[in-house]
Amino acid sequence: MRIVLADKSDLVKIGLRNIISSIENTQVIGEASEKKELIELISSFKADLLIIDYTSNDFDLDLLKKLKSINKQLKIIAVTQIQDPKMMVKALKSGVDSYVKKDCDLMEIKDAITETFSGNQFFCGEILKTINIAKIDINDLNIDLLTCNSVILTSREKEIIELISEGLTNFDISEKLFISKHTVNTHRKNIMHKIGVKNTAGIVIYAVKSNIISPNKFLFAQ
Repeated sequence: MRIVLADKSDLVKIGLRNIISSIENTQVIGEASEKKELIELISSFKADLLIIDYTSNDFDLDLLKKLKSINKQLKIIAVTQIQDPKMMVKALKSGVDSYVKKDCDLMEIKDAITETFSGNQFFCGEILKTINIAKIDINDLNIDLLTCNSVILTSREKEIIELISEGLTNFDISEKLFISKHTVNTHRKNIMHKIGVKNTAGIVIYAVKSNIISPNKFLFAQ
């Protein structure tokens, strides 16, 4: 996983670099403190992931769109202090894949990196709280994935729905998928928000109705 860091603060970049060093098979291939420098990095090197505070001086949302046009495979994690719901939606529409606050737990930042690289969206607990309080329509957060379907679920979310429906706990799922229990819990919250249910029973009912699992699993269960 080749990562580029972009932030005006050297201290923040040092902290992120230390976190990344504890994740296997990752490499920081460049760091940027200004727009021109970041564009040159993304243009010159094939980065998999960009971790950026787009609110830093000289960075903005238009820059994110430009970077995505340069490298269409680039995944972007926003790491900011900003928690304004409208700004968050604009950022996600501009190409941000995952969103965490700078004061999130270290494990949340590590999970954001691994999950985003795997093609999944990740929001730390504080961001999820903001999304729920602001009653943001989850469809607004998946602009690139919009189809005629009313609910958009990632492959990881469908996998977790299936495991939940089989009766596995968050711990069981984390062990099976080799992700942290916190990440499973974050996915569970995202799933419930997307499909509009409040408990595990609602997830199971949705799974059966949507053909994610077969009702035969329950009919013929020992």
